[in-house]
Amino acid sequence: MTDTLRPQWPARILGKAANIRLLALDVDGIMTDGKLFFSASGDEMKGFNILDGLGLKQVMAAGITVAVITGRNSPLTEKRMGDLGIPHLMQGREDKKVALQELVDSIGVSPEEIAYMGDDLPDLPAIRFAGLGITVPNGYWLVREQADVCTSVPGGNGAVREACDLLLTACGQFDTTLAAYTQAD
Repeated sequence: MTDTLRPQWPARILGKAANIRLLALDVDGIMTDGKLFFSASGDEMKGFNILDGLGLKQVMAAGITVAVITGRNSPLTEKRMGDLGIPHLMQGREDKKVALQELVDSIGVSPEEIAYMGDDLPDLPAIRFAGLGITVPNGYWLVREQADVCTSVPGGNGAVREACDLLLTACGQFDTTLAAYTQAD
């Protein structure tokens, strides 16, 4: 039986995705829905989607390095990325392309081996620099226009998981990552 809900990506996108060794992500609008909530005392609150977390763990288990580059400094982001075991967290960085270039230098990947996922203008130079630019339907129109891929679901609603599934499919490891969950006892 064919699953009509499973995303189908064009061969051109799968070809670009097959080369990816680094997935770099923005936070607000990508890993969250982009809304910021503050309590009366000024405490920040964010909602992270659990689907994204498992997808990121699967991608890392498949050998793809994950990095987060965000313009904001947030203890909540630091906590969540630490819980997920994400090795590279760059906070307070509005210069996303410069931060991405620093990662290229430090971990030894080429731009063609990078997927960058962002939603707003500070992300645009990084999306254009990366071999595979990914955005979300709730992203700024110009970012959607310039990205290679726009997920079917908005940021904060499993968009990162969709990007992870794309990378896992392209590198031939999607079915392997599912096997632990889908094999009969």
